[in-house]
Amino acid sequence: MSSQVTVPAVQAMKRAGRKIVGVVVWDYQMARIVDRAGVDIVSVGDTVGVNLWGQPNPFEVTMDQMIVVAQAVRRGVTRALVSCDFPFGPLQEGPASAVRAAIRLVKEAGVDMVKLDGAADHLDAVTAVDRAGIPVFAQFGITPQTALRYGLPYSANPGSGAQVPAEMTEALVEEAKRLEAAGAALLNFTNSGPVAGAAVAGAVSIPVVGGHGGGPWLDGRMRMATAAIGYAESALDDPPETYANVARISYDAITAYAEDVRAGQQIKGGLRA
Repeated sequence: MSSQVTVPAVQAMKRAGRKIVGVVVWDYQMARIVDRAGVDIVSVGDTVGVNLWGQPNPFEVTMDQMIVVAQAVRRGVTRALVSCDFPFGPLQEGPASAVRAAIRLVKEAGVDMVKLDGAADHLDAVTAVDRAGIPVFAQFGITPQTALRYGLPYSANPGSGAQVPAEMTEALVEEAKRLEAAGAALLNFTNSGPVAGAAVAGAVSIPVVGGHGGGPWLDGRMRMATAAIGYAESALDDPPETYANVARISYDAITAYAEDVRAGQQIKGGLRA
């Protein structure tokens, strides 16, 4: 299945000054919802391991697992551009391994683009995947798979308040330029901060999208759907600044359901898939 939103269309958004909307999703139903909401990029994140499966770090997710998750998301999206993360391993093992992994994600899951975490350290792999005809979404900055370089712990969101130091701006601009020259179609600059973020976005012709630490100085934003809607158990006790508190809504709904069952009342539900 191909998306109506294409890589060239997203690249043209930067030239037109239109902000790019990206959302990280791990399941079919959320994929359908965000696609109907009109986002531009649906990204299948390896953050699924920590955030959905309760794994302790982002390194345990396998390629086979990513393919299953990507298949579910792909089935839910008919319009947006679908990207999928490499798990830790295929990129680090070299260009041939990266190409094999990218081909699997395209053939078996039907994704439109692959996202490579730590791509600046593997420019030859970026070029190899691009030459195989598969668009590359290159991630750099403080990322889940490169957090240790900055003295941060393993996490799906290493240091949501930790931004790359401003004094690293020049080096990061050069990284971005090298990634573009290597064939990257888009850049995902994680925890950029305003100084480095604005400099990088202005230094390359391809779109620069940011997650945590990003802002209006970038060409667009990427956020986990669960983070945007407040879907985490921790939100029950410490409500975050989000667009909703789905954790509280879910808790209240399940509590009401349990009360109806225990009281012998008819229960609600039965939605179609």
